[in-house]
Amino acid sequence: MKYIRYSRYTGEPADAVDMEELIKRLGDFFLQSGFESQYYGVSEFDPEKTMEALRQAILRALSEGDLLPEDLLDQLTKGASAKSDQELKELIDRLIERMMEEGYINGPPPQITPPPDKTQRGHVGAGHDAQNQARFEITDKTIDFLGFRTLKDLLGSLGKSSFGRHDTRELATGVESGGISRKYEFGDTLNLDISSTLFNAVRREGAKVPIVLDYPDLMVHQCEYQSSCATVLMLDCSHSMILYGEDRFTPAKRVALALSHLIRTQYPGDSLHLVLFHDSAEEVPLGELARVQVGPYYTNTREGLRLAQRILSQQKKDMRQIVMITDGKPSALTLEDGRIYKNAFGLDPLVVTQTLEEVAKCRKSGIIINTFMLASDYSLVHFVQKVAEICRGKAYFTTPYTLGQYLLMDYMSKKTRHIH
Repeated sequence: MKYIRYSRYTGEPADAVDMEELIKRLGDFFLQSGFESQYYGVSEFDPEKTMEALRQAILRALSEGDLLPEDLLDQLTKGASAKSDQELKELIDRLIERMMEEGYINGPPPQITPPPDKTQRGHVGAGHDAQNQARFEITDKTIDFLGFRTLKDLLGSLGKSSFGRHDTRELATGVESGGISRKYEFGDTLNLDISSTLFNAVRREGAKVPIVLDYPDLMVHQCEYQSSCATVLMLDCSHSMILYGEDRFTPAKRVALALSHLIRTQYPGDSLHLVLFHDSAEEVPLGELARVQVGPYYTNTREGLRLAQRILSQQKKDMRQIVMITDGKPSALTLEDGRIYKNAFGLDPLVVTQTLEEVAKCRKSGIIINTFMLASDYSLVHFVQKVAEICRGKAYFTTPYTLGQYLLMDYMSKKTRHIH
């Protein structure tokens, strides 16, 4: 007699994978800046956003453990049978489908083939190879998520559980009380101190009902004045940022995403603009930051400072600052006729002099420059210290691993010392 045996449905292995944790582990792959291309034999500045590259990145993430049960992972990765290989391929394909369904990536566009009568005889379709070479794009959701997770990790390492806005020593009317009450003045936020207001009315009119309020009776709470800040993040994208066996550009992009998320969620009155500088300089929308690659360029620091000043001149904020992340000396200069003067050997006197003159202009405009140097070359120390001295900013000699902690600590502890 035939019978059917039922067992408990446990679901597909891919459905049990924590998608947010997987995206976090794929962060370096999504944000990679050309560093890995030096070692994989592809075009030097190819972003490698192919489906096959994504499959390999997912496989590496799964191999790190924790995403799948250990016994299942061993069965899929260490099994030598064709069945294990097919199951692993199906698992990765299902994960890619989930990433598309949940909006983390956009898949390749649908392919349109010509009608049969317009196809050459004997022509063979590209088939599986074309699918592997098909490209995908990360979405804004992924960029925002990577910024949030980076910010969360950085704040956790700093021991911060909460953070507010840029505090000053000034008092102003607002929602949160932070000082004694004072008389209401036209234009104040009407955050009434009810007790003091009623007390003034009773003292003036006596204890009777109804209590008649008059304009001089009004008292308002005071809170700490919280300043607004306009920031231009100047990011060096010269080729040296991925040379010498270390990727410095990808960590810098991560920190920029974290700073963008911090400002958008915690400092809504602040503004952040991104400037990339190399042979020249250009402003890049923050939404395009994750897709930016390094280039075979020199370092035109002065041109970056010029563009940053033009951007900040349009911002009506209490604080205006430039945060410059670089790993090398200024080695290029835009001449008056538009030509670019380049000298990568040592600190060129012409380049350094013109760059420091631009720093002095920032000082005259009330713009602070904080420099984060991702190198410890002795010849650069004096130059960076001179920049900090001229504009009364700060100089940090850090590494890609500690850049985020230093930058966020500096930003969140910033005080508007010019407001008293």
